[in-house]
Amino acid sequence: MIKYLFIAVVITLSACNETPSEETPATDTKSTGITPPQNITLNIIGIYPHDTSAYTQGLEIYNGKLYEGTGDFETSSLRITDIKTGKVEHKHMMGTKEIFGEGITIFNNKIYQLTWQSHLVNVYNLNNIDKPIKTFTWPYDGWGITHTATDLIISDGSANLYFVKPDDFKIRTTVQVTDNVGPVDSINELEMINGFVYANVYQSEFIVKIDPANGHVMGKIDLPGLKQQYFSTQITGRTDVLNGIAYDSTSKKIYITGKRWPKMFEATIN
Repeated sequence: MIKYLFIAVVITLSACNETPSEETPATDTKSTGITPPQNITLNIIGIYPHDTSAYTQGLEIYNGKLYEGTGDFETSSLRITDIKTGKVEHKHMMGTKEIFGEGITIFNNKIYQLTWQSHLVNVYNLNNIDKPIKTFTWPYDGWGITHTATDLIISDGSANLYFVKPDDFKIRTTVQVTDNVGPVDSINELEMINGFVYANVYQSEFIVKIDPANGHVMGKIDLPGLKQQYFSTQITGRTDVLNGIAYDSTSKKIYITGKRWPKMFEATIN
């Protein structure tokens, strides 16, 4: 049975990958001339089960199904999951001793899945995730990926967002994610929501809202202490950091989870 909670949560943006980052405090505008990011609030309206074996790297919702890319050498996967039950309906194991799965995005009926340090990008037909139909090479680490109407957008753990042509994986342009203090490092999992890129910042408890035209951080969603507040008795030594943003453009709901978290949160953006 699913419990719905109607709780207003204040949120401030940044979240996850493979190397620690420092959170950037919000101060004045003197160093960059960029206006400090606005606080964005979420209403958590549902809490659902999430597979604790999933080291979440990428999260997508498409036609009512949850697509998830997970990491960890050898156990990396691409999977399709029922949103409300957390049941994994189909799973493709794609990790090896050298391959560590990362972010995913669905674009033009294809799923693009990054890998961390092996410089490979697997492309799957949306109707068959069991075998890639194409593989691209990528010159940097793979962290997060989303897309516009024409380009893929990729993060590599730095402050950069790369705009990439999906047909040949050539970089079209690069923007640096910057707030009122300076560059925001460790940009990780990405999701396009209403024309803005929302991003986890690795090892933080916030998500940033980025203007893709110039990389400026427009807002922050602060999510302090979700683990302690909602599943403190289920925290183990394997429970890792906040990571994973999915948006359902039909229902206007946002879904948030973390690496090996037992819960996934459904929310609306205020």
